[in-house]
Amino acid sequence: MNRTTLSLIAGVTALAAVTGFAAVSSPDAGAANEAAGAAARLPVERTSLVCPPPSTSDLAETAYTSFTPVTKGAEGEGKAALEPAVQAAGEGGKDGGDGGDGKGEKSVLEPKEPGKPVVGDTSGGEAPALLGTAEGRFAPGWTVQQTTTVTAGTGRGMLGAACTAPDTEFWFPGASTDADRTDYVHVINPDDSAAVVDIELYGKDGALKTAVGEGITVKPHSAEPVLLSTLTDEKQANVTVHVVVRSGRVGAAVQALDDKLGGDWLPASADPSGSLVLPGIPKDATAVRLVAFTPGGADVDLKVRLASPSGLITPAGNETLHVKGGMTAAVDLGDITRGEAGSLVLTAADASVPVVAAVRVLRGEDGKQESAFIPAARPVGTRATSVDNTAKGTTLAVTAPEGTAKVKVTASAGTEGGTAASKTFTVKAGTTQNVEAPVPAGVKGTYALTVEPESGTPVYASRTLATKEDDVPFFTVQPLPDDRGSVAVPEASEDLSILQSRVVLR
Repeated sequence: MNRTTLSLIAGVTALAAVTGFAAVSSPDAGAANEAAGAAARLPVERTSLVCPPPSTSDLAETAYTSFTPVTKGAEGEGKAALEPAVQAAGEGGKDGGDGGDGKGEKSVLEPKEPGKPVVGDTSGGEAPALLGTAEGRFAPGWTVQQTTTVTAGTGRGMLGAACTAPDTEFWFPGASTDADRTDYVHVINPDDSAAVVDIELYGKDGALKTAVGEGITVKPHSAEPVLLSTLTDEKQANVTVHVVVRSGRVGAAVQALDDKLGGDWLPASADPSGSLVLPGIPKDATAVRLVAFTPGGADVDLKVRLASPSGLITPAGNETLHVKGGMTAAVDLGDITRGEAGSLVLTAADASVPVVAAVRVLRGEDGKQESAFIPAARPVGTRATSVDNTAKGTTLAVTAPEGTAKVKVTASAGTEGGTAASKTFTVKAGTTQNVEAPVPAGVKGTYALTVEPESGTPVYASRTLATKEDDVPFFTVQPLPDDRGSVAVPEASEDLSILQSRVVLR
């Protein structure tokens, strides 16, 4: 859940300084910016990210990729670093207590310049969580992806996670305490003081009784893995996880590992809302399960529609999903995309009742299936960025649920060479398009994609990475929210030529 706080320190006759502190741009940021009237957009000067520990499997191989888009106004010096967090005492790492700074000693990657992605060290099992900070010209839109491949065992498959900014509240519909699942909530504290969090679980009949989910202390610069099955004795296939921070701020993600269906990261859903978009369900999905939850006490009926390449479609037999207040609801939608690009558009019958949602997607046939998760996403906003793309293994899905949108997509240079390229696409109202994203000329290595709406119409996007391993379709999907490259600063009544700005995303 994202919140943006812009602090303005004004003089009597002129604005002397502006300082913005934000965890992540919230869905209400656009409305706030409009309410502020005409505003200048300033590049952020400092931002932070956290990456969860990728895997404990000895067969895991993880690559980290970093990219900062070239941003107008972001000039001068800068740096970015992604350092190992401290592992909990007794897990082979240093104690992350208050007796030391708790920071790792070596960055896993060192970006050289904006506009060119950089690949970090790969790792096997027991790799730590990572804490990242970017400053100066490396901060605006800084994006880091961790992509893990596990060839066998529980959770085998491709597990992808976009490293995220720390925050104070997260919703994860689609988790499980079932016997076939091994789901962890990873909580990462990037700050110098301890954080205290509560983890709440909600099943089909309401809140699950948890033994040790309250008042969990996460030491400074450290990560805390929490196995969901240790929090409750109840075995349920569809659970909503709520992580709320009592003090401090953290990053959080759910790692969902299945004995037979592979595994992936379940990112947090967009903030509870009466209208949600889940973008980019793969066209060859063989099974899609929708999981939804409303945190309020009121029941609500969700209208379910699929934004296909030809327009909005209501799936026969699944026109609505009834969600009881405080209870997790789920429905199997089968192969709803039927060979075409698609995104789910959910609308509450009562817009005042907020909902969170996610889908679990399966590809492949029995015995050779792999799973991934797509949560309700935030809109692209000003610009979204994805990294670790390849010409053959990447699919970019763009959805315009409310009106026709014009979108510019730019491919960066490759990690090992190539020339940037751009294309502009038109996405018709109510549709999802798997656009033919540009590929850098002479590309070597992987590259970044940036998505920039040009028409003012809300746009949602996701990126799928896919490959095959022993005929199993490994894949992972990441929604593409605004990359937080800039912040809107309201105009002052006096001359802004004296404005000294410093915008920080923390």
